[in-house]
Amino acid sequence: MAHYAIGDLQGCYDELETLLAKIGFNHGSDTLWLTGDIVNRGPKSLECLQFAKRHESSVRTVLGNHDLHLLAVSYGYGKIKRGDTIEPILKHPARRQLLDWLHQQPLLITDNNYLLVHAGLLPQWSVADAIALAAEVENELRSPNPSAYFAEMYGNKPRSWNPKLSEAERLRMITNVMTRMRAISYNNELDYDFKGNPADMPAGLRAWFEAPDRRHLSHTIIFGHWSALGYLDACRVISLDTGALWGGALTAVDLNTRRIQQVDSIDDINWKK
Repeated sequence: MAHYAIGDLQGCYDELETLLAKIGFNHGSDTLWLTGDIVNRGPKSLECLQFAKRHESSVRTVLGNHDLHLLAVSYGYGKIKRGDTIEPILKHPARRQLLDWLHQQPLLITDNNYLLVHAGLLPQWSVADAIALAAEVENELRSPNPSAYFAEMYGNKPRSWNPKLSEAERLRMITNVMTRMRAISYNNELDYDFKGNPADMPAGLRAWFEAPDRRHLSHTIIFGHWSALGYLDACRVISLDTGALWGGALTAVDLNTRRIQQVDSIDDINWKK
């Protein structure tokens, strides 16, 4: 039985099908983790969401910022942006079933060796801390009416973690760390502006996984979100967003062997064009 993880799909369904065929994925015996952002901006967001739901016995995903954006828009919060490709989901006859399923997905998944999250964890959070904090957001999402959560979800403040934050700020901070974080300051404050290659990082910032004294080193953190970073297996992290949406590749890693396989973007898809 193989256990794979694949980076951000963002609607790149054809690439997913090609990659699964390449690795010989068997839904009867193999398991697959997705790093989140299964929808938006790519051409087949609906098909990616349907795939994940249809194969929930063998496929698990965490929520990414684009998945949360879809849910927020479905509740009347946030706006559909230029380039979003979530309308086919919102207009589909089975939209309610698809969105209800998405609501039930976690921010974080763990096993004995790995932790899957869309963007990352703050250095001061242990794995136990992260599990408990993710559960706070998940409980809001799974409540009968999560409108209050979505009403407060968007925003870039606070930038630093404090256990005494107000409830709305606390939930927003947890969400932003786990679904949006890339660079942090030397004081572990989130920077929401830098999205480029770490080699071009401005002074005073570093990748979240380069911070010293990280308290979650009991697990290797698998994440996506940072397409300019690309594939990385170092520092007790595996980065898997290799920019399929931007004309790059879709990447799978066999978590038993750490061997990767990739497929190039089909038809030279490039969301920037």
